Amino acid sequence: MRRRARDLATRARERIRAAREHDPHAWHHHHGPPDPYPVGIRGDGAHADGAGRDDAGGPPPLGSPAPGAPDLDGALGPGGVSGPPAPGSPGGAAPHLDGHASGARHSGPEDIVPFGLRTAAAWSWRLIVVIAGFSVLLWAAAYIAVVIVPVLVALLLSALLQPGAAGLARRGWPPSLAAFTMLLVGLTVVAGIITLVVERFTAGFADLAEQVSEGLEQVQTFVVRSFPITEGQLADLLTQAQDVLLDNQDTLASGALTTAATVGEVVAGIVLALFTLFFFLKDGRSIWLWLVGLFPAASRAYLDEAARRSWRTLISYVRATVVVALVDAVGIGIGLAVLGVPLVIPLAALVFLGAFVPIIGGFLAGTVAVLVALVSNGPITALITLAVVIGVMQLEGHVLQPLLLGRAVRVHPLAVVLAIAAGLLIGGIFGALIAVPTVACVNVAGTYLSRRHEGPRPPEPRPERARPVVAAS
Repeated sequence: MRRRARDLATRARERIRAAREHDPHAWHHHHGPPDPYPVGIRGDGAHADGAGRDDAGGPPPLGSPAPGAPDLDGALGPGGVSGPPAPGSPGGAAPHLDGHASGARHSGPEDIVPFGLRTAAAWSWRLIVVIAGFSVLLWAAAYIAVVIVPVLVALLLSALLQPGAAGLARRGWPPSLAAFTMLLVGLTVVAGIITLVVERFTAGFADLAEQVSEGLEQVQTFVVRSFPITEGQLADLLTQAQDVLLDNQDTLASGALTTAATVGEVVAGIVLALFTLFFFLKDGRSIWLWLVGLFPAASRAYLDEAARRSWRTLISYVRATVVVALVDAVGIGIGLAVLGVPLVIPLAALVFLGAFVPIIGGFLAGTVAVLVALVSNGPITALITLAVVIGVMQLEGHVLQPLLLGRAVRVHPLAVVLAIAAGLLIGGIFGALIAVPTVACVNVAGTYLSRRHEGPRPPEPRPERARPVVAAS
């Protein structure tokens, strides 16, 4: 009985060891090459008796695969054969929790730096490169601003006049004649406005000067009565101001020369803008096809579609801005006329031009109208004028802009204000003028390009139809 119990215990230990050696989850505890004949099993199916191998036949131990049996699920080892994989074979090292295999390479410097810091560094140098490139672009644009500004002005005007030129071309007009006709229409309208403003300003300048003098006397009397200052002290301050002007004649003279040079640049810019506007109206699509042909063929269709959407946005913006500016000018002009404020036409024209700078331009032009009313008609009329200006601005902000500009430019008011501020810092008044349409067009183009693969591929442009910029004779 004791010997039989010892034999049973020995066989049980051998079966447990054999099962452990063939366990797919415990193969890394096995060292050395796998034994094709596990302990207790021979090729002829014999079992060991504990001291050696038993020649008695019998089936393999319960739960143990037969020698060389195929691995049906591929979990026990490579090559489709049951048993642990050989050392050095694929999967021959157990994965650890940190994602590295046992015996993997040693950690390098990139593993020591935290992942967040590596990501921030990767973004940082790319942002630095982008900002540097943008700064170089702005510097180059400022260096050739005499050319860039007329081209941008022509682009804005062509967005206003191009639909008319395209309509004439569809009715059979030659492209050159259609472009020249719309150019003449635009020049006539602008020249008429300038002539009317100058004429009305010249006619009312004498009355305005007299009213300004009376207003200054009233201001002087108010200052003397309200503040601890005498008329003699106020006169001394005025005399000192005159002396300062006389002492800085050289500076003023140099400023006048600079102004003369600026006038020359303005005249040259106007001529260049008109010349560019004519060719934008005549060959605008051909010029764009030539430009898009410079890009890789795979990206031309998407760039062309983004440009089309931006152009439609720019046309809608210019049209809506003209309507809003016209409503502001008419509303404030009627209020000034009813109140008897002088220079109604020039002030209304100033409001019309100022409305092209959203939010800020109309407010500044209205402030000028309030100051003229204060000087010419007194504080009561100025307060009423201020109420009229505020009412028109409320009409613009809550009715006109949501209905007209809201459809053309889907940009948040905060983005509009920030864009105008950035435009003022970078390009002055002209920068504020083009800030909003630039942001609107970039927003439309960027949104489309970021989602370009969500819809069907746009039609391919045909750069070969563009007229060559330089043709061989």
